[in-house]
Amino acid sequence: MSSRFRQAAIVGKYQARGIREMLEEVAHFLVAQGLEVWFERDTALATGVTGFETLATSQMAGQVDLAVVVGGDGTMLAIARELAPLQVPLVGINQGRLGFITDVPHAHYPEALAPLLAGDYEEERRSMLEGDVWRDGDCIFRGLSLNDVVVSRGASSSMVEMRVDVGDEFVANLRADGLIVATPTGSTAYALSAGGPIVHPSIGGWVVVPIASHTLSNRPIVLPDHGEVRIGIVAGRDVSANFDMHNLASLLHGDQVRVRRSRHQARFLHPRGWSYYATLRRKLRWYEGVV
Repeated sequence: MSSRFRQAAIVGKYQARGIREMLEEVAHFLVAQGLEVWFERDTALATGVTGFETLATSQMAGQVDLAVVVGGDGTMLAIARELAPLQVPLVGINQGRLGFITDVPHAHYPEALAPLLAGDYEEERRSMLEGDVWRDGDCIFRGLSLNDVVVSRGASSSMVEMRVDVGDEFVANLRADGLIVATPTGSTAYALSAGGPIVHPSIGGWVVVPIASHTLSNRPIVLPDHGEVRIGIVAGRDVSANFDMHNLASLLHGDQVRVRRSRHQARFLHPRGWSYYATLRRKLRWYEGVV
């Protein structure tokens, strides 16, 4: 059994209806469990919570030993990118729809969190991507992703033509609506809806998935997570690069997006008995048809 937690920060989805009451309820529960509690500063400002001290995410290293995220996977993605370099573990209370990585149901969080806070939990570390955009020999943008890096066309423009290299080896030229480079965590997100495979999070690899490719032979491919994937923009208008939810718009012809494994990992804590397969079964409704 691991040691119990003593300091926690609460992060919430700002826009959710009734979120303030839920956040305060979770905060008082944590206090009752013997924890010192802070609110992430933007969460407190956006929701009007005033009864607790606040911290910026950059101040959490060494100050808190756990972040409790209340919201959906989007909320978790945003805070995971900030806290992964600080090695702060995260546990998610799901108030969203799918909840692949915010896996504690909000209706049952007390019984799920109580033993976890006392040190009885399962921990997993999820790989991340880091990428940058190069133009005329200069890096003009850099980002960190837990799910994916996506190069895509504009809403009203035609296909984008891309050259794909892995390391120094040319792989393909393709015309498509875009291209996704996803981690195993991101394989159940946009990559899945684009026809990519599900990759178990323990696998050291990522998946490269064309979006609505002009040529049916351009298929998803699973690659080892060493080396670098390079996506060069050959043709297309209003092309953008998306690092999880952070966009760099208006890529130009000749720009190159370079993606590689980050040295940082996201730390997720789960209640004892958590199962990745049970999560897939529940979220993707794989149990339907079973008598």
